[in-house]
Amino acid sequence: MKAAVVKTEQQYREYMARIEELVLLDPTPDSPEGEELELLSVLVEAYERKAFPIKKPDPVDAVLFRMHEQDLRQADLVPYFGSRSRVSEFLSRQRPLTVPIVRELAAGLGIPADVLVQDSVAPKIQADADAGEELDWSKFPVSYMSSRGWIQIPKRRADTRQRLEAVQAFIQQTLGGARAGVLARRTIKGDAFQWPAFYALTAWQARVLQKANDKAFRARSKFELKVLNETFFAELVHLSSDPKGPVRALELLRDVGIAVVIEAHLPKTKLDGAAMLSASGDPVIGLTLRFDRLDNFWFTLLHECVHVWRHLSNPGDVFLDRIADKESNEQVEKEANRYARDLLIPRAQWKAASVRQMPTKAGIVAFANELGIHPSIVAGRIQYDTKNYAVFADMVGRGEVSRIFEAV
Repeated sequence: MKAAVVKTEQQYREYMARIEELVLLDPTPDSPEGEELELLSVLVEAYERKAFPIKKPDPVDAVLFRMHEQDLRQADLVPYFGSRSRVSEFLSRQRPLTVPIVRELAAGLGIPADVLVQDSVAPKIQADADAGEELDWSKFPVSYMSSRGWIQIPKRRADTRQRLEAVQAFIQQTLGGARAGVLARRTIKGDAFQWPAFYALTAWQARVLQKANDKAFRARSKFELKVLNETFFAELVHLSSDPKGPVRALELLRDVGIAVVIEAHLPKTKLDGAAMLSASGDPVIGLTLRFDRLDNFWFTLLHECVHVWRHLSNPGDVFLDRIADKESNEQVEKEANRYARDLLIPRAQWKAASVRQMPTKAGIVAFANELGIHPSIVAGRIQYDTKNYAVFADMVGRGEVSRIFEAV
């Protein structure tokens, strides 16, 4: 079928029928059928947006939907609103939203700010914004930021005002604005995000964006989305078999316009990686190396690459990821996980692999050599599929990632 922009209902029905056929085939993303399915889906979605416009839900309905989707109770919303009574008043449409609550709900529940900021609540929000609502600078991890050299505090015994001014200058410089309304317009998603860690995660993101401008980390060319294709990802994955693969992988990404920064996570953030767009719209990947294992490094890197490829769209967007042993509830995270797995080990080859049914060390090495990848990737996949992280634990490259980067 020759694909073209959908203009008629008849064409729409034909495309939908073809999509149903392709879905039943369960094609891999890099197969001709997989590419056709992706293209037809994009064309159909574009037609549906124009032909069947969907009215935005009001803020209360949006929050109720997220509560149902994530199995949340009213008590779970108290950290966002400050008290159980405020939650009840909002859900009964008796309390308007304020800027801080919009910021917290947008970040914590992944609800777009433009859904939360609508006519019924906009006057109240605007009034708060005009009153100069700002971040609570005292909640940033100032001591950690100072000890790591992120901020410079002028005096050895600087007073509180000087310390907070240093934090404010750092955030303003790297994130392009300090007012609550500015930061609320960021789209923060990902399994690592939790509202209690908002300030620590924001500080970490700011540091990554700051380092992305350093010569050692910044991109070496202007990024073009089309470069992220089957050939590129195959080259990236095959670097895993190189003794210096992690270093060479980051060099390759910088060569195509993606800045990659390694920055350890802050306490209590449980952060493994992130994908974001800078204020100028340039893609940046951050890695924490929280789990110093080769298999985790490669999966996290591919996961973030998929976010850059498929999910980032607006300057300021960020995905903060905790790579867990259980599947995410967020659709975009499920997609990033699925693509990362298939890019590392093609689905069809994994289904047919004897090592999947009868895993042995020799079989893992042989299958990895067949694919041209590091054995740790195969060992890690077996651990994930079986949920047994003791098996082949000596093959996942524990301690190797830091050793490779330290040797550079």
